[in-house]
Amino acid sequence: MKQAEVLAQLQEVFDGIFLEKVEARPELSARDVEEWDSLMQISLVIAVEQRFRVRFRIGEVESARTLGEFADLIAKRMEP
Repeated sequence: MKQAEVLAQLQEVFDGIFLEKVEARPELSARDVEEWDSLMQISLVIAVEQRFRVRFRIGEVESARTLGEFADLIAKRMEP
């Protein structure tokens, strides 16, 4: 799965979690979204794990500084 495909699916996750519209683009970071705090981060990780049927190790998600890096991590996790 390519980054663009992951981002498209992340948009659906964002639409279900954030109250305001947040565009899932590669350069987006939590700092860009007022609503994205530590509790929202936990909700997002859980929703992403369910949506993509992947699991992350502690610290893996925190190492991704942008949504593009997170999308790449998801894509890597989905590789057979």
